[in-house]
Amino acid sequence: MADGKQAGLPGRGQRDMSPERMLFFSDGVFAIIITILVLEIKVPELGSGIPLSESLAEMRPSVLAFIVSFLIVGMYWVGHRSVYNQVRHIDRNTLWLNLMFLMPAAMVPFAAGVLSEYPDEPSALHVYGVVLIAVSLFLMLLGFYLSRHPGLLWQAEDKGTRRVTMIAHGSPIIVYIIAMLVATWEPLLALLLYLSIPVLYFAFIGLLKTDPRTRVAAGDL
Repeated sequence: MADGKQAGLPGRGQRDMSPERMLFFSDGVFAIIITILVLEIKVPELGSGIPLSESLAEMRPSVLAFIVSFLIVGMYWVGHRSVYNQVRHIDRNTLWLNLMFLMPAAMVPFAAGVLSEYPDEPSALHVYGVVLIAVSLFLMLLGFYLSRHPGLLWQAEDKGTRRVTMIAHGSPIIVYIIAMLVATWEPLLALLLYLSIPVLYFAFIGLLKTDPRTRVAAGDL
């Protein structure tokens, strides 16, 4: 038994895995999520005497929910890829944290479907916000875990880069909470706040790129 290493038994460090297979799986999940979002938009059925323009107008909530969700899912896909830019190996905990991140992400089409059916209902906007908050929290938790295990990375992150990444991934939560709070009185404003998230996210990254101290960190987001 003492000759286990000589017999070819893997040591603990050798049991760390390449992230490629997990990234392929994650990209596939995101592709399915976006496909399901598209399928939520149904071709209108024309009733007797109902013009196509009127039927298309009734689809506006579904189209708007799709646009908001597509942009937000795309933002999280980019954020997910940025987390793994510096990852050399993954362990079993990383696998499970990644799955926990994908779980609420996979619920976005459901939340978007509820929102498209009941765009003026505060509860629909609350469900949407809760799902997005969960996605953000698990993405932050995943990034935090990797930053605390530098042995899994190509090189350890400095504190500045870690802080910028956590702010970029966590700041949408504040907007989600505000949107949920105002949904009771102004559902349209709440929906616009959700729509503003991708715009604010990329504006934030653009602002970081103008500062030499954060330019490198912003390039990875």
